[in-house]
Amino acid sequence: MASPKKFVSRSTIEALVFLALFFAIFIPLGYKMGSGNMLNTIMNTAHNLLLNTVFYLMGITVLTGALSKLMSEFGVVSALEKLLRPLMKPIYNLPGVAALGALMTFLSDNPAIISFAKDKTFSSYFKKYQLLSLTNFGTAFGMGFVVIITMISFGHAGGALVGLAGAVCGSVISTRIMQRSCLKSFPELDTPAAAQEPLPTEDITPEPEKKDGYFLRFLNAILDGGKNGVELGLAIIPGVLIITTMVILITFGPGPEGYTGAANQGVPLLPWFAGKIHWVFEWLFGFQDMRLIAFPMTALGAVGAALGLLPTFNAAGILDGNAIAVFTAIGMCWSGFLSTHTAMLDTLGFRKAISKALGAHAIAGLCAGIIAHFLYLLVSLVF
Repeated sequence: MASPKKFVSRSTIEALVFLALFFAIFIPLGYKMGSGNMLNTIMNTAHNLLLNTVFYLMGITVLTGALSKLMSEFGVVSALEKLLRPLMKPIYNLPGVAALGALMTFLSDNPAIISFAKDKTFSSYFKKYQLLSLTNFGTAFGMGFVVIITMISFGHAGGALVGLAGAVCGSVISTRIMQRSCLKSFPELDTPAAAQEPLPTEDITPEPEKKDGYFLRFLNAILDGGKNGVELGLAIIPGVLIITTMVILITFGPGPEGYTGAANQGVPLLPWFAGKIHWVFEWLFGFQDMRLIAFPMTALGAVGAALGLLPTFNAAGILDGNAIAVFTAIGMCWSGFLSTHTAMLDTLGFRKAISKALGAHAIAGLCAGIIAHFLYLLVSLVF
């Protein structure tokens, strides 16, 4: 007997659900703002972000890319890695070579840790559960250099450094929770990650070739690092223009003359929802304005897009040292982990741990922001 004919395909159902959600979001916004004003605001906000935020961030990524390449070329990264190596085992329960992975993700972005994890020499120092926890460990430092420099550029260097301390605390929490949950659910992971025997020492940092003169090495380093910065700057464009525009659209209200279609206008739905439990954000993060909650929510997807909110916050007069500290901690610790953890663990060949990695990092990011807030209060009292 033939199976009954399907009158509605799965793709049709998906299309109908998408259209229902799409219209459920944009029809109320268009009704409140005016459809013409809403469309103009979306276009003007995206254009404003491209000119005044993306190119600004790209300038920072180019400069920081050149500086990080110089630090690698002339041995600064190697020296820092050797200095941090003794701290890895007691703090993170990781081999000393993991410090190199943290430095590289700090100077570049989250996926940098994958190249280390896939390297047989590097992974031979780890047990399997430790290697999986590198996903959480590396992500907690992703784009850290760019985040800190950007925060400092708004005149709150102290807040940025306090936020860095909060992010480090978050990285410890995330890594330890990931290791504990993996061992509890998968005891078989308590075995060496690679059959290769570790080297007599943990010094696997490649020494730069010194065939060329110092000037040529300097020139090549800044040019290559600058190119890497351009690539990173281009990579954040979609996130900034799409995600940040939508976040602004549901975060900020009308202008002084009402809805005019100008940039950075919208319907403040997000602050309204956050205002219902405002005491939570005031006590945990010190946020006095609920519009600030847009930053950590955006950082879940892309920290570059979250950084795009800072000029708008600054223009609105709601950006202070405490907010910078919390933003730095959460921005570094989360740094788009929802968009990278899945791909990273898939590359490592252990999809079963994705939910554990995401859960551990979600907790750690919140803890990083809370620690940064109270640490900033403590520093403010002392100094």
